[in-house]
Amino acid sequence: MIRWAMLGTLIVLASACSSAPVRIDSRALGNQVSLSSDRYIIVAVDNVPAAYVAHAGGTPRGYDAVANYGASAPAREALHAVEREYGLREVNAWPIGPLQIHCAVLEIPSGADRGQLLASLSKDRRVKLTQPLQTFATRTNDYNDPYVGLQRGFQQMDVADAHPWSRGEGVKVAIIDTGVDIQHPDLRGSVAAAVNFVDADDAQFRRDRHGTEMAGVIAAVANNREGIVGIAPNARLLVFKACWQAHSDADAARCNSFTLARALAAAFDAHAQVVNLSLAGPDDPLLGDLIREGQHRGVLFVGAAPDTAGVQAGLMHQAGVIEVASAESHSVIDSVLYAPGREILTLLPGGHYDFASGASIATAQVSGVVALMLAKNPGLSAPSAYRLLRDTSSSLQTADGGVKGIDACAAVVTLMGQGTCHAGEGKPSADPNGNRISQER
Repeated sequence: MIRWAMLGTLIVLASACSSAPVRIDSRALGNQVSLSSDRYIIVAVDNVPAAYVAHAGGTPRGYDAVANYGASAPAREALHAVEREYGLREVNAWPIGPLQIHCAVLEIPSGADRGQLLASLSKDRRVKLTQPLQTFATRTNDYNDPYVGLQRGFQQMDVADAHPWSRGEGVKVAIIDTGVDIQHPDLRGSVAAAVNFVDADDAQFRRDRHGTEMAGVIAAVANNREGIVGIAPNARLLVFKACWQAHSDADAARCNSFTLARALAAAFDAHAQVVNLSLAGPDDPLLGDLIREGQHRGVLFVGAAPDTAGVQAGLMHQAGVIEVASAESHSVIDSVLYAPGREILTLLPGGHYDFASGASIATAQVSGVVALMLAKNPGLSAPSAYRLLRDTSSSLQTADGGVKGIDACAAVVTLMGQGTCHAGEGKPSADPNGNRISQER
């Protein structure tokens, strides 16, 4: 792969949000839980809202507001009683305000059958929800072709023609992923919040690759004489680390039900308008409930679609979630949207740049396009956004043919009802009334 070192002296970031240390959550879940998740379960009990008095200095950095919600005494007592009776050991517990439950990660007894234990707990009247602590993975594919051409996603989606109308001004995009190099020169001023729900390693947060790649394609700064331009360069990023990077020099990362739930609730507290989930995994009751709660609040979710034959279900495959696949793949889900996903130039930690490939990067690009649309219509619903993106899709040429893929400019001008897109050869464009017309040859 090709990598460029930063030219000149690394710019020292002046922005308080971007240069300040990452806020480490005091209840971060240890890495061992992720490595042996089959020994852990999630149990939740009802939690009647109770006032919570914030301690001095306890306000999370970058949040607009902190929910006054804590675990009630009856909820804590019920959970502790369940732990004693079933021989469980609490690893971490947290009241989830949006669902009004008190939720815990519990280690099961040595030698116990997790399936039988979950079946017994599901019949316990004190238990609101019980499930395995499931594992999720980021959706990235690696390519080793040394002569693959420079990425053309920005041009293929006609983003440049969308920017005169929208650059995602002020739209809050939550990236729930690994950490991000929040001090990268091409993210200066773009990061509004950075919180670590995984561990207490601030330095590793900034070394994480996958989240940095997603942040770059969504909101790399424009016209700063540095590197690349993001799809929505004027959007505001909310970075919530819920995934562990597997290796220091790899994009692969893993997450679990609990860390993802913590990040989703934090995104709601921070008033995120778009949540980017460039990951894949099984259907999950807790996360599904939180996604539906977010949708009720008007949050738009963009997630990676499966592309494995026979896979028809998963966390992202539910009503209202905009599923995205790489244009170079052939998803088994009929309702997916396609965006370029092969050799897309983006950011790497340490002020570097490189190419990334896979459904993850395609998903992040669509999150950026959704931010462009929300800047023009903040009340846009998920179904309306999906239909608009689908109906304005145009041909994307790939090595094995082509698919109908996202057209950023056409989506924005059609939403506005005005504007013209100077589409590339063979691509449809829009007239000043937002109607699609065939390009003249």
